[in-house]
Amino acid sequence: PTPEQIDAFKNLPQEQQQAILQSVLGTGAAAGNVVNPKLNTPNTPSNRQTPSLLVPTKPDKTRDGHYLRQPDENPELRANDAVLIELKALNGASGFDAFVDRIVRGNPYRLNRYGALEVPGLAAIPLAGLTQSEASVRLSSDPDLRDYTVKLTLLRLEPSGEAALKPFGYDLFEHAPSTFAPVSDVPVPTDYVVGPGDALNIQLYGNEPASYLLAVQRDGRINFPKLGPIMVSGMSFDAARSLIERRVAQQLIGSRVSVTMGDLRTIRVFVLGEAKQPGSYTVSGLSTMTNALFASGGIKITGSLRNIELKRGGHLVTVLDLYDLLLHGDTSGDRQLLPGDVIFIPPVGKTVAIDGEVRRPAIYELKSEQSIGQLIDIAGGLLPDADQSQVHLERILPSRLFEMQDIDLTTSTGRATRLADGDKIHVAAILPTLQNSVELTGYVYRPGSFEYHQGLRLSDILPSFNELRPNADPHYIMIRREVPPDNKVEVVSADLERALAARGSAADPELQARDKIYVFDLSASRALLIEPIIRTLELQATPAEPAQIVRIDGQVKAAGQYALEPHMRVSDLLRAGGSLDDAAFGGEAELTRYHVVAGQSRESEMIKVDLDAIRRGDAAADIALQPYDLLIVKTVPQWQTPGNIVLAGEVRFPGKYPIHQGETLQSVLIRAGGFTDNAFPDGAVFTREELKVKEKAQLDLLANRFQSDLTVLSLHAVAGGATGAGAAAAAGAAQGLTIGQELLNELRNAKPVGRLVVNANRVLTGPPGAPGDVLLRNGDMLFVPKKTQEITILGEVQNPVSQIYRSGWTRDDYIRKTGGLTQNADRKRIYVVRANGDVVGGVRTGWFRRAQSVDMRPGDTIVVPVNAEHIPALPLWTAATTILYNIAIAVLALRSL
Repeated sequence: PTPEQIDAFKNLPQEQQQAILQSVLGTGAAAGNVVNPKLNTPNTPSNRQTPSLLVPTKPDKTRDGHYLRQPDENPELRANDAVLIELKALNGASGFDAFVDRIVRGNPYRLNRYGALEVPGLAAIPLAGLTQSEASVRLSSDPDLRDYTVKLTLLRLEPSGEAALKPFGYDLFEHAPSTFAPVSDVPVPTDYVVGPGDALNIQLYGNEPASYLLAVQRDGRINFPKLGPIMVSGMSFDAARSLIERRVAQQLIGSRVSVTMGDLRTIRVFVLGEAKQPGSYTVSGLSTMTNALFASGGIKITGSLRNIELKRGGHLVTVLDLYDLLLHGDTSGDRQLLPGDVIFIPPVGKTVAIDGEVRRPAIYELKSEQSIGQLIDIAGGLLPDADQSQVHLERILPSRLFEMQDIDLTTSTGRATRLADGDKIHVAAILPTLQNSVELTGYVYRPGSFEYHQGLRLSDILPSFNELRPNADPHYIMIRREVPPDNKVEVVSADLERALAARGSAADPELQARDKIYVFDLSASRALLIEPIIRTLELQATPAEPAQIVRIDGQVKAAGQYALEPHMRVSDLLRAGGSLDDAAFGGEAELTRYHVVAGQSRESEMIKVDLDAIRRGDAAADIALQPYDLLIVKTVPQWQTPGNIVLAGEVRFPGKYPIHQGETLQSVLIRAGGFTDNAFPDGAVFTREELKVKEKAQLDLLANRFQSDLTVLSLHAVAGGATGAGAAAAAGAAQGLTIGQELLNELRNAKPVGRLVVNANRVLTGPPGAPGDVLLRNGDMLFVPKKTQEITILGEVQNPVSQIYRSGWTRDDYIRKTGGLTQNADRKRIYVVRANGDVVGGVRTGWFRRAQSVDMRPGDTIVVPVNAEHIPALPLWTAATTILYNIAIAVLALRSL
């Protein structure tokens, strides 16, 4: 498109832009901004690809608790988000790409604290503030990634490690009760302080039984009948009860009294400082400090849990440490409240964080604790798999820099290490290795770890074939071994059948601590288990010691790469490959060996391997292997898995027939008894799978070229309509665009037939090897229809129907019976498709003149194509007519099937 056409397109109304885009790109296209203002780069994975128009999206910035994103959101990336990176080469090249492999193996990645993505080998790329799709485009525009299509996915990960730590104890107030109203059945403590508003239940018994409910008046007295006022305010309940009992005993001779608490008063207290809802609260007279804290909604995360002050009359009464309650269940410091009390929550004090192998990883507030040992006690102690010698302390220095310290908790000095505000402690886990064990894995009934002892052999771990699952390979048991002192990996193998037959011999290898034994399944790929070991061997390789890897290919059951064992020979590699396949040539194989000459060049050497001699036990023929050796097992000459052909329809014995190398269609038809009396051999349809693939590729190629022509046509229509010049031409182009889009849809939906034109009758009756006979391939099919009398007319005719065949009628006679041609018919290119698929072109004649050049036969189809001259003369219509012819022939073939 020219710049003028693009400008004209931009000046069109939104509705017209949308209609043109849908016509050109399909119904899924939508108008939008070509350039993304956030990125200041085109919305394309690379400048080598066709620009695409993106629908504007509205990012959702919300978060769901500790989880990052919901799957239907399109949020913006933030610092510390986890992402997955996928790469695909633009040119579609397959094979191993070290750059892609390195990046993919590093997944998932986490954005750093500044919101930048750090990928090995690339400079940091800022992504914070972009959505997933925008970040993918940003990565694709990076100079180092322009040869790749990049897809970034934001992961829904729960924070772990240090990022998941929360301050300890504050979740106590997450579900605070809404009220602390007094309950009648709660026992009143003896030290409860009686005050105005309380009620006392008085029960007299003896000479003058009576029952009274006496309220404490505002002056602190109760009015006791026959005794008068008694001052009880400010006294503990136990003291008030004793006072009343003495007065009754002194003044009411012969009577006794029982005193209990009735309804309790409410009191007003203040909760101030770092409370979630500071203010004045009315609580029950039995309320304590914790009750008031719950009533206020709890303590903010900036408040202290360890220095909560209770003040009364301006004086400090007590200090509450909630850690005593949370860690030990101790409520002794939780004092009862009196009217006018003030609970003050100061800011949080010195805090340290601890994570890793402790029972309660969290951020703790310190009070009297000063050392790491005391902090670990608060955190519930260490887990059994904690490595006490690997404790890491991260501290902020006065210079505002970080320092790291390694602490050994197995020493008293290490446990006594003093803590500072802001310290972060990580307790590492012990190494996940079993020092005194061997591991059995793979296709066995009882995988797991076994105790190692000196002299342990393979037959002790696998004492019989009953330990193996069905189809397990007993001849190649692989043992992964770590060789001290540097724990380099090497591989040895054994034949379980030989090991069990000669227990304790060299065939029954002695195991070492930390060995890992693999048993393979013959019916499954071994790559999943072997690939990590191959990768390790590659990483261990040096110029002086190349990777200990060999490969076997060809006619074996499990071709692929294997570890080169010490003293490994060709027979060992054959065992690793699952032994020879049925199609293997047992006489000779080829061993390709590579040499590096003087460190400058690599040369190859071809070595012949005598497999027959190896099977006879000839040690000289069993060649010792070297790194990178490649063994190729050949195929038996003329070995081929028998294929099949399907005969259907009017043959005497239809069905599926196996074929042999070089067999022809005539041979199979003779085996099937030939045709029935009702067969129509001239209409036989022969299809081949390979031809379907080729036809599909051609259809796709034509469709892509056709869509490109449609795009140019649409811009011509836009330019003509916007400038006002050539309105008729613009209208014609718009009409052509509509017709072309319909044609493109038919082309996209066309299904390839894979038909090969054959003359079945001539094939059957001709001499063997005559021209026209077909060499058969696996998957071929021949369909022989019944006899037919129809002549079919398709395309630009008034009434496309089928007519009964009449001897002597020409093509134009049958067209006349349909009502004649339409205005869009192309009289020059009318053609006939024979029943067997042959195409015969007719010579244009007058409308009522007979066309003697075409001899009509039963089963023929007359095709009248569209006249492209009625549509604007653009190059795309040449392709359009070609597409029409191909679609017509395919439709006819499908109809025959």
